Amino acid sequence: MKKVFLIIQFVAVSFGVMAQSVWQNDKAHSQLKFDITHLGVSTVSGAFTDFDATITASKPDFSDASFELTAKTASINTGVEKRNDHLKSADFFDATAIPELTFKSTELKSAGKDKYQLTGNLTLHGVTKPVTMELWYRGTITNQMSKKPVAGFRATGVIKRSDFNLGTKFAVPMLSEEVTIIADGEFGPK
Repeated sequence: MKKVFLIIQFVAVSFGVMAQSVWQNDKAHSQLKFDITHLGVSTVSGAFTDFDATITASKPDFSDASFELTAKTASINTGVEKRNDHLKSADFFDATAIPELTFKSTELKSAGKDKYQLTGNLTLHGVTKPVTMELWYRGTITNQMSKKPVAGFRATGVIKRSDFNLGTKFAVPMLSEEVTIIADGEFGPK
């Protein structure tokens, strides 16, 4: 009987270690931001305020994680309503015709302690291109209020507007070709 119990316990532990877990972003503590240079002399920042992100991993250090993100393009916010409306128009995101942007990871490579290169397919303005982001796994803690685990991540990278046919009527230096992406998130088990 003792042998049977040990075998069952071994199988349960092995299954638990190998089982994949899915983590969902906490919307109140996650941001999807961008910076672009205007007229070559100033930075304009904005964010997509309506997005969902999930992480699927089987290792507790997330070294085998895959990432997916979907954002509503109409949720773009730069703090200036007129500019927001222009960015939602066909000149830029065409939010009515193309209501979402997506990212789905294809590869995660170690780049040092808690640092990774995250590669995936970004679909923006109807165009899908591979992009590579720097990913920082900030750790996992137990939230003292909810008593549940919380994992933190920051992803940063640069994309080119022209790769996604964004704002093609607006030449450099009116708007920089490069757009910096900054994504910060707290994630909890789904």
